[in-house]
Amino acid sequence: MANTNPVLRALRRFGASNAELESAARQKVVESTGAILIGDLSDRQWAKLRGTITVLTMKPRSGTPWLEAEFNDGSGTVTLIWMGRRSIPGITAGRELTVSGRVSYVDGQRRLYNPLYELVAG
Repeated sequence: MANTNPVLRALRRFGASNAELESAARQKVVESTGAILIGDLSDRQWAKLRGTITVLTMKPRSGTPWLEAEFNDGSGTVTLIWMGRRSIPGITAGRELTVSGRVSYVDGQRRLYNPLYELVAG
């Protein structure tokens, strides 16, 4: 009943921080496109995700370059890892993407290795 009460919804929005409002807006976009929320992922699940790259780094592992991106959809984060890549045209911090791949939990963190990706026009 609390979800349908417009007064309670308005009070929640009024008391929410900008980060919480932005997170809720991102989650609505994810749900409207049919993607899965990062916060709902389980280990070894195939997933299609939509979100934004917040941090992009190149970390060499045993002499092989790994391009790593922290990917956020408002419900959580996942690390995208492209092995053998120093950069990918169009993949930049702040860029919105749709990615898909099999989720792995490594040391308690979600990761997608060599995910398929589509740049979202914006």
